Amino acid sequence: MRKIFALPVTFSALALLAGCGAKTELEPKAASELPVAPYGSEVRPEADDLLALPPQAAPERNIELRRRSEEREDDPFDLPPE
Repeated sequence: MRKIFALPVTFSALALLAGCGAKTELEPKAASELPVAPYGSEVRPEADDLLALPPQAAPERNIELRRRSEEREDDPFDLPPE
């Protein structure tokens, strides 16, 4: 019974270790190039520029903790069902 579970556990451990390889800078493949410059821009973006998230994709969080209970303001869009 233990031999049945040993093989999948070994393969899953090896798969996890394979994901921990050395990290290097990203570069395009030898046969391919980076995308062309966006419309209206003369400069082609580099690989690091393409990996940077725009502010809309990762907005800053506004963490405002409530110190005490407060009354909610009326919500004009909170309508009863029809």
